[in-house]
Amino acid sequence: MRTKHIRGAVLALAGFVLPLSGVAQAMTVQPVVINLQTNGRGMSQIVTVENSFATPLPVELTVQQLELGPDGVKATGKDPGDLLVFPPQALIQPGQTQTFRVQYVGDPDLKTSRHYYITVAQLPVKLPQGQSAIQILYNFQVLVSVAPNGAKPEIKVTKATIGHDKAGKPVPMLTVTNSSVAHGYLSDGRLRIVEKDAAGKEIFRRTLSGPEIQQTMGFGLVGANQTRSIAVPVELPAEGGSVEATFNQGG
Repeated sequence: MRTKHIRGAVLALAGFVLPLSGVAQAMTVQPVVINLQTNGRGMSQIVTVENSFATPLPVELTVQQLELGPDGVKATGKDPGDLLVFPPQALIQPGQTQTFRVQYVGDPDLKTSRHYYITVAQLPVKLPQGQSAIQILYNFQVLVSVAPNGAKPEIKVTKATIGHDKAGKPVPMLTVTNSSVAHGYLSDGRLRIVEKDAAGKEIFRRTLSGPEIQQTMGFGLVGANQTRSIAVPVELPAEGGSVEATFNQGG
């Protein structure tokens, strides 16, 4: 019987929705979102991987650049050499935590934000000769973003309509634009949703704080000079009428 390897991809990014930490059984990666600068102390940050398995945990960290689109991100599969990860591999003993340093070593005169995945991959264990088993291997993807020094995001809601979620319930559908050369996150601000009926009477109002946005929608990454569509997972009371939305950065 041949050994079969199953790689369970624990992707920490789906439409820019990111949890606070990546957890798969007894392997934990923190943080899953990193913001770096092109110079100074902000050029580097630490990623920690904890092994709560009863056996040693071999892991490898690799880098690939991302391309941002209106509905998500696309991994290019290419490492441009902008990030240095040390150590690139480690064997973490049971109950221990390994730290990995991530440092930006790319263009110090960056003109616009860049984004990368650091994939933390559990490596297969070599089995004794003649022994076979199914190995379930997990991947975590850490989002690393680098912005030009001193640049701030300028995120605005440019359009709001009533759409539907997967269950057919009415929800706000937003078009969000960031006119800055620096990326930003919806979870760094406040989002206000107002629905009015056909006669113009307000029938619904809700303001989502940063922590509420992060809990319901993830971090909400909006790239530099990017326009993207977002479905807000807040059920509206009516199908008809109109919806308005405003975003306040840092509010």
